[in-house]
Amino acid sequence: MFVDYVKIKVKAGDGGNGCVSFRREKFVPRGGPNGGDGGNGGSVFLEADPDLATLLDFRFRPLIRAGKGQHGRGKNMHGRRGKDAVVKVPLGTVVTEGERELVDLTRPGQRFCAARGGRGGRGNQHFATPTLRTPRIAEEGKPGEERSLILELKIIADVGLVGLPNAGKSTLLSHITRATPKIASYPFTTLHPNLGVFEDLVGNHVVIADIPGLIEGASRGAGLGHRFLRHIERTRLLVHIIAFDEANFDFDSLYEKYDMVLRELEAYTDILARKPRIVVLNKIDLVPEEFVQGAVEAFRGKGIDPVCISALEEIGLQSLLERIREKLGQMDSAPEKEEDE
Repeated sequence: MFVDYVKIKVKAGDGGNGCVSFRREKFVPRGGPNGGDGGNGGSVFLEADPDLATLLDFRFRPLIRAGKGQHGRGKNMHGRRGKDAVVKVPLGTVVTEGERELVDLTRPGQRFCAARGGRGGRGNQHFATPTLRTPRIAEEGKPGEERSLILELKIIADVGLVGLPNAGKSTLLSHITRATPKIASYPFTTLHPNLGVFEDLVGNHVVIADIPGLIEGASRGAGLGHRFLRHIERTRLLVHIIAFDEANFDFDSLYEKYDMVLRELEAYTDILARKPRIVVLNKIDLVPEEFVQGAVEAFRGKGIDPVCISALEEIGLQSLLERIREKLGQMDSAPEKEEDE
């Protein structure tokens, strides 16, 4: 089960109390105070783990506690420190408190202290003075931090597949990678993002995310896509898939499919509208060749150079992969060119 949004509470451990104690030994008069300090409470840490892909575990563990510090004891014995609670979260987890973003965990092993443990109290040995040789006071331990946090997962991928429901995104992903998403002939078969991987020209792994289909009003909460628009923010490149309809050979309706998804991306955030994009015309096996050529020319007339494929029949997939590799390569080399200048 894919979960990308959870609310949790974290409670750090309380510090242990300091001890009131005096040295009592034979032949040692006026031994003085020897109460030990309380141990510090344990802290709660969130750690990014590349092997995780969902926040599901937090559905069953909404409260995370760290260990309490032990109380101090006589003979200057300090209490043991409370045990830290280290909780693994997927890469790309954003931690917020209210409206404030606290951290974005994007690096493997990156840690964030979600709640700091309370400080242990001092024993009475710290309060002895020349005029107060037998202090009978000690500090109580400080309470650990307690916070309500929101964990929001944003998938980290190189390429994001976007488009209307039933455009063929899952079929494409399954044919160019080893991913096995659910595929069916009805809309909204993809209920959560699916990831696949292929290699680029130099052997680097390219991660592709299949985002659930968008419908009109997705940016305002309609359909399923609005829940996953956040994942597209992480991608470097968008592959916008538009499917031909064997019952409708009208170019205007084909372009309207493209324009509608583009409007939803723009309405969600300007970041998505500015992302590099490859437009793909899918299901060319369902329509006459002359209509495919006419559609290509019409898109080019609007300044868009589409790639024509049939994901199901595996037609044009190599051309698409080459375009993706070329685009990513240009993006990788762009900063180096700027530095040379």
